[in-house]
Amino acid sequence: MSTTTSLAPDGATLPVFYETEEHAHADGASTMLGFWIYLMSDCLIFAVLFATYGVLGGNYAAGPSPKDLFDLPLVAVNTSMLLLSSITYGFAMLAMEKGRIRSLQIWLAVTGLFGLAFIGIELSEFSHMIAEGATPQRSAFLSSFFTLVGTHGLHVSCGLVWLATLMIQVSRKGLIPANRRRLMCLSMFWHFLDIIWIGVFTFVYLMGMLR
Repeated sequence: MSTTTSLAPDGATLPVFYETEEHAHADGASTMLGFWIYLMSDCLIFAVLFATYGVLGGNYAAGPSPKDLFDLPLVAVNTSMLLLSSITYGFAMLAMEKGRIRSLQIWLAVTGLFGLAFIGIELSEFSHMIAEGATPQRSAFLSSFFTLVGTHGLHVSCGLVWLATLMIQVSRKGLIPANRRRLMCLSMFWHFLDIIWIGVFTFVYLMGMLR
């Protein structure tokens, strides 16, 4: 209820009461909207990185080319790690919907292990390239490559930290609505990284080997 004032015929001020309509908002709707906005901004970041690689990816500066550096079978294994982690996270969400906390925690742990394997293989690839002198300063191709792939790897690392944090929160507080929303947000983030990596694998590695 709100109030306002009006003037009586004799000039006195009288309060006027009226009902105001209250708008109900779905619980957590603002959180989900905000996270979608964040994902869209992340899409723009990766779009810029892909465009940059598209422009600079052929400038080797008389240095090594993708055919000299990329180990495609190893990258394919790494890709399978991330794809499998996306599947296991899907199983975790199914367990969440059924209220099975133990099953949820197991699938989240498996997802984390696949994610750690992905990061480990990627770091091994980076260290091998740097050991051969293929550093980001060597050419525009390597600068754009390390920036694009490294940014994706950083996102996966942040996702793993988020995953571990959620596992702790679920073990302490259970599947409260807030934890369900957080798990759903991480699900969108994790599948988003999966889609981005498919683009990286196709645009950077597969097309790079064809140049």
